Parts: sequence; structure tokens; C-alpha cells
Amino acid sequence: MSARDVVIAGYGMAGARLADEIRRRDPAAERVRLTVLGAERHAAYNRVLLSAVVAGGMSPASVRLHDDDWAARTHVDLRLGLAAARIDRGKRRVELTDGSTVDYDALVLATGANPWLPPVEGLAAGPGVVTFRTLDDCAEILDAARFGAPVAVLGGGLLGLEAARGLAGRGNQVTVVHPNRHVMERRLDPAAGHVLARQLTGMGVTFRFGATAASYLPGDGLKLDDGSFVPADLVVVAAGVRAETSLAEDAGLDVDRGIVVDDVLRTSDGRIHALGDCARHPGAPAGLIQPAWEQAEVLADVLTGTNAAARYRGTTAVIRLKARGVDLAALGETQVEATDDDAEVLTFTDPAGGRYGKLVVRENRVTGAILLGLPDAAASITQYYDRGTPLPDDRLAVLLGRALPPGTAQAAGPAELPAAAVICRCNNVTKARLIEAWKAGATETPALARATRATTGCGGCADTVGAVANWLAAQ
Repeated sequence: MSARDVVIAGYGMAGARLADEIRRRDPAAERVRLTVLGAERHAAYNRVLLSAVVAGGMSPASVRLHDDDWAARTHVDLRLGLAAARIDRGKRRVELTDGSTVDYDALVLATGANPWLPPVEGLAAGPGVVTFRTLDDCAEILDAARFGAPVAVLGGGLLGLEAARGLAGRGNQVTVVHPNRHVMERRLDPAAGHVLARQLTGMGVTFRFGATAASYLPGDGLKLDDGSFVPADLVVVAAGVRAETSLAEDAGLDVDRGIVVDDVLRTSDGRIHALGDCARHPGAPAGLIQPAWEQAEVLADVLTGTNAAARYRGTTAVIRLKARGVDLAALGETQVEATDDDAEVLTFTDPAGGRYGKLVVRENRVTGAILLGLPDAAASITQYYDRGTPLPDDRLAVLLGRALPPGTAQAAGPAELPAAAVICRCNNVTKARLIEAWKAGATETPALARATRATTGCGGCADTVGAVANWLAAQ
């Protein structure tokens, strides 16, 4: 069987992961000749860690997903600084931004999403106004945010809070302008939002709730709709994103707030697929990287013919805030109230200590949780949630992280963990994958991290990966 020409339009986290998954299944390029188009001029990087770059905890080089030799080593035709400009579906050809073309048997759209700029008078990307989406954005933010300078952040969602915490940690006077009454209102209930805001306030972040920017005065700041003013040498916009679908729309593909895909990530054209932020699947939570990881595994199976039965059925996501000094996880149903007759709802509040816990239980299974400042509980409850393990009778022990589900690394040790146990949820790395990488030569924890990406997301699995590494070394 001759190799198929597969083109991936997009070299962000989703496109890069798909390329890696394809080469894991077809390392010698016997089944797939792979071309990857990257609009940015540098290697793919971990967008999840951009807040750490802004905070100064990580360098731009340390968040790269691939080294300079990756493409040559993996038989990938990588074209940086080039994006797909037009799709000729009849000829199965992609025209690039430099006028060149590349033919395909299968095309994958991994075009991601673009930051949304709110309709504020005078507000436009440029000097003094930066969106927070790319590595280049980080460089621009750091160049503009002089020590001690006032900075306004538009948006109190996950990304806005990460940017705010990072800049406050660098010595900037940061004000978050958020139109709702508490932060992360899509993920947190009001009580958790208030505890989180109080914790961040103690770290130097000021909040303006229930207000929106009415106008931007360059070099001066923001006038709000209530008539007040927020001084700002720099405005960082983190007000949400919109799926990049223009290429798909121009090609006549079905689009509805994203490129519509089925369970094999196929668009309305059977030879074109889509994944990640640009795609719309009913089971994929928006704006998170975990669905893209799972979609990449399914699509790699499909494109290489490894598993014709592979299907993407949706993602049960765990939201984590990646900000220094803050440990937050939110999963499943988070807005359920204690008055819900069909659910058990337990809460624990310690505003002074920056801790808040909420556990939602239905039919003796975890269906939702918010864990702020409770890392042990976050680790164990995530395991209960992922596996659907029945809970013990002592619900409070579960909420406080004192009841470990059977078969976890903390409860049983690495040797007793099943091969399919997920060690790194951010990157969907199982115990079996760590063993595979170890046998391939990654015989130390840092090497395992490079080979599998375990620990490179939120970092919460670092101790477990280390325990698995020590166990393997002792064999």
C-alpha cells in the first residue's frame, strides 16, 4: 500500500500533537507522508505554560514542544512562517500564503482560535494593547510591562487571571476588569469565585467587578462604564477567543461557531478533518487543550489505519488554574446548589486560608467538584471522577483529600497501578506510556517528561511520575 499525503494546516498544540501521534504509529513514514504548515516562525510550544513565561518562571525555550531537529528526525515536511490561504477541494490542493501549493489525500485543519477584542472605543491591538494568546504576545507584554507600571487586564476568566497573577508577581500594579460579579463564573460558583479573588488580592491583584471598559485612552488607561477610571500603561486583553474558521468557510465546509466534525473528526468533506479549538464537536468543552489531545489520538488512528474503529466520544475535562501560589481544580458539575434534591452537595470554606472545597455526588459517584487550596483532595477526587469509582461513606474525608480511591499511586504504589491508569491528565499519559518510554531509553524523570510530556501541563503529576520512575529503576 502506497503512503498517503496528509497535510496538517496548523502547528499549534493540536497540530503538533497530531503529528507526534501519527509518527508514533508510523515512525518510518511508510503509511503517511506528512506536511505540517505553521503560520508562526518558531517551533510549536505549550500554550498552557504562557502564564509561567509572563511570570518569569519559565523561558520561551523551555515551553517548546519540539527541538530544531524534530522535523528531520521524524520525516515531517515542516513549513514555518506559512499558512494555508485557500483550499481547492476538487483538486485536493492547498494554496499557501506564499503562493505555493501542496496536494493532499487527507487534510487536517488545526487552525486554532483568535483572541476576541471587545468593542471598546479606541481599543485596538497595537502599542499599549496586547492580547494574550501566543509566545510573541508574551514577549510584547514583557517588553511593555515595566516594573511597577500599572496594567489593566480585561477578563476575569482562566487566562486573564493567569496573566494577572504573572504580572503582579513581576511587580506590576494589576487591575482586572470583569463584567460579572465573580471570577471564572463559567467554572466556579460565587463562593469559590470570591475566595479565589480574595487570595489573588493578597498577591497584589485588584479587581473591578460588574464593570466594562467604555473607552481606551492610549498611554493613560481605561474609562469604565460606571464613569470610573483605571490607569494603565498596558492593557492585556483576555476576554475570550473565537474559532478560526475562515479557511473552512471559504471552502464551503459546514461551520457553526466552529468547524463541525463527527466522531472521527471528519468535516462535511470526507477528506478534510479538524481538531482542537477550531473544531466543534458536541462532546468537546471549548477552550481547553485536553479535548485536542484525545482527538489527536483518535485521528492518528484513523489516518494511519491503525484502528478503524477509533472514535472521539467527548471529554470530561478538569479545569486547572496555572498561577504561582494558587492551586485550583474544577471538574464536572460546579454550579449545583445544596438545594438540588437529586444530588449530595458538600462545601468547605476557609477564605482566610485561601481554601474552598465543593463536592457534588450523584448515585454515589463524583459528578462535580471545586478544589481551591486543597491539592490532595484535587488529586484523589479527580481519580474518583475519571474512573467512576464508588465513594466511601465518609464524604468529608473525600472532600478533604483523606480518602484515596483504590488503585491510585498514592494508595497502592506504582507497582499496583493498572497499565491504563492515567498519570498525567493534562497530556493523557498512562502508566503504560511511561513504561514504553522508559524501555525506549528515557530512564530518568526529566527524560520521561521530554518523551511523553508528563508533568509539562499543570505539573500536578510530578510526584507520581517520579514514583513511577523510581519503581522502574528498581526493577
